[in-house]
Order: sequence, then C-alpha cells, then structure tokens
Amino acid sequence: MSTRMPVVFVSHGAPDALLKSPDAVACWREIGLRIPQPRAILAVSAHWEARVPTVSHAGAPATIHDFSGFSPSLYRMQYPAPGAPALAERVVSLLSAAGIAADLHPSRGLDHGAWVPLSVMFPKAQLPVTQLSLTRQGASAHLGVGQALAALRDEGVLILASGAITHNFAWLDWDAAAGQALPQALAFTDWVGEQLAARDVPALLAYRDAPNGAASHPSEEHFMPLFVALGAADGDSPERYRPEFAYGGLAMDAYTWRD
Repeated sequence: MSTRMPVVFVSHGAPDALLKSPDAVACWREIGLRIPQPRAILAVSAHWEARVPTVSHAGAPATIHDFSGFSPSLYRMQYPAPGAPALAERVVSLLSAAGIAADLHPSRGLDHGAWVPLSVMFPKAQLPVTQLSLTRQGASAHLGVGQALAALRDEGVLILASGAITHNFAWLDWDAAAGQALPQALAFTDWVGEQLAARDVPALLAYRDAPNGAASHPSEEHFMPLFVALGAADGDSPERYRPEFAYGGLAMDAYTWRD
C-alpha cells in the first residue's frame, strides 16, 4: 500500500460515551471518514496492562464489557470484528527487533477503550483488529514501543491509541452540563495541545512536572497510549480535535498525525 497511514489518539471517556458524549462521537465519526481505509487496525487501550507488551492472537476477539453500573444497553453492544493474528505476530517481530521483549496472548478480546471508538469510526466491524497492551513502565518506554511500530504505517495498518488526556475521578461531576470543564483539567489539556503542536517531546515526557500534570493522572495508564501514538507519529505534525468535556473533568481531545 502506497499511502502511509495516520496515527490516531482518542480520549475514550467514560464507558457510556456512546450514549452521553455526542460531540466526541461526532469527532470519532469524522476521523473515521477522513482517514484512508486501513488494511488492519492495531488498537492500544489504557485498559490492558501486561508485564511486557502483549498482542492478542485471537482470530475473533470478544467484545469485553469491562465496566459496571452503566446502562444495560451498553452490555448488549457487540463489536464482532475479525482478529488479526498475522498483524499480532508482526508487532512482536518489530518489537523484538527493537530490543523490546514482547508476547502473544491467545484469546484477549477488545476492551471498551478499543471497541467503543472503533464502533463509531468503523461501524461495520469488517476490518481485522488486534489489541496491544500497555506495561507498567513509564512514558519513555511507551514512546519507544510506538517508535518500534512506526513501520506498520507503511504496511496499511492504522495505529489507534485510546486513553485520556485527563483522568482524575475526583474531578468528575456526573451532573455537569454539556461542555462544562473544570479549570485545572482544561489548563492541562491545553498544555498538552501546545506541547504536541510544538513537538516538544521532552516536555511531554516530563508531564508530571507540568502544572496540573500529576493531578490530571493520579495513575499513569490512561496517558500512556498518547506516548505510543507519539512514537509511531515519527515526527509528523498533529491535528487536534476538541470535543466537549465529559462530566466536567474528562477531556475528550483527539489527535491525528499524518505524513
């Protein structure tokens, strides 16, 4: 395939984003319409961590409803995309060649960080998908994973990283009006946008020292997919999407990087 695929990062929000974040859903739909049709998709979600980067070898990944307390309609949703075992093996090969230990999982399905945005971007569920785990290592390690996988873009593979620009449960207001944004969440979200636009990777790697950085992520897993995307972006400039905040404290920003 001659077209180099973009890299996409989305903030997937709460599990009920499909029902209660129409602005984010419209954003995901627009991204899906604007990017070239991929041969396959590698999803990197904040909701799977493993000892080493691990890729699903499943031929038909299940739709994992890894949440509780939400609308029953969410539990009935399915995303029956075919798996991508050959892509999973290619991911392990690329990571191994870069000196990064990696593994295959025989049956891992798609958690909501993956299937929720995919169900909007590619609603027919016809494209092969595999999911790659995070690890408990930090931002630099995840940047390196993305750099090792950048070659997939020239092989028709869309790298979709799904996490959150802000992820502090103490900041959430379940009764917040649409578009309402907590000032400190908005400030950090804009700081991230400024650093990405400037391609200031060192500043982003040190994000916990930025104003509101550590508070935006009491734990790091929801920010790590951004670094995988940034590494795979290979120096490309990002395009920022700014859907309305969810529940006051969840930034729903998305980014695409194109050649």
